[in-house]
Amino acid sequence: MDTHDPDRPRGRALLNKLLRDRGELESDWTAAMRAFSQMIVEENLLDDELTERLRQLQEVQEIDGFDPFGFEPEFLKWVLPVGAWVYRKYFRVEAFGLEKLPEGSVLLIANHSGQVPIDGMMIVSSCLLDADPPRMVRSMIERWVPTLPFVSWFFARCGQILGTRENFRLLNSRGATILVFPEGVRGINKTYDKAYQLQRFGLGFMRLALENNLPIVPVAVIGAEEQAPAFFNAGRIARLIGAPAFPITPTFPLLGPLGALPLPVRYRIYYGDPMTFSGDPDDEDRVISEKVDEVRDALQGLIHHGLEQRKTFWDIFT
Repeated sequence: MDTHDPDRPRGRALLNKLLRDRGELESDWTAAMRAFSQMIVEENLLDDELTERLRQLQEVQEIDGFDPFGFEPEFLKWVLPVGAWVYRKYFRVEAFGLEKLPEGSVLLIANHSGQVPIDGMMIVSSCLLDADPPRMVRSMIERWVPTLPFVSWFFARCGQILGTRENFRLLNSRGATILVFPEGVRGINKTYDKAYQLQRFGLGFMRLALENNLPIVPVAVIGAEEQAPAFFNAGRIARLIGAPAFPITPTFPLLGPLGALPLPVRYRIYYGDPMTFSGDPDDEDRVISEKVDEVRDALQGLIHHGLEQRKTFWDIFT
């Protein structure tokens, strides 16, 4: 019986053409963005304070040179001024406990929410703008992100990478500060009735922490839940467009693309005490789960502490 599909070569050729076209489009787009960034951002928004922070970062963490994941340190001087405005003016972020971060490689474990990964951006920004000395954080992103045109390229240039064990090990060998969201899409896409309730954690981060003898610092993000509170997820639409979720919020999709803009809520980020664990990274799930529960409980406690610091719900908008 002949199982050869005569349309397969044509389908593969079409796919290769689409990928080439996407690459050419991204290349043209990025060339234009580089010119725009250099003209507008670098010359007008990159002030002395940010320049000094970038100098310290390059001096302390040696971020110059080749990066196997596509991170371009030069990109920071174009992105950081915009990020600083979002961090300080739009979300008015307050970071607490940055002095608790140990030197060298460390694993940051944070809660995830808000429909889009702005919480990760704010954690990265807090370590770049408020830590002394500044630190570059490398976030482990979801597997569906690299499928997005432009977004995948931008994230890579900003130092964020696909969350695989191999990538984690290589980052650790380079002394990185690594950010992981163990809830994954379960956390970021949850509806507001589950706000600030941690969803199930994966076990992979603990196995990697044990394997690499890494300290774990819990990081509680308060405010992201309110930036785009979803009251329903349209699963069928999400599956049609290949997205992990299609959230229905008070403004989206009612207001179209404008409705996807996050509300200007106040962020508060709390860094907890470092936690260390020992044991066999290849232990059975039951043993690893007990350690993961310790981290989860510590993070949930830090979240409760952060919520208690808010005087009222409306405090997030002031």
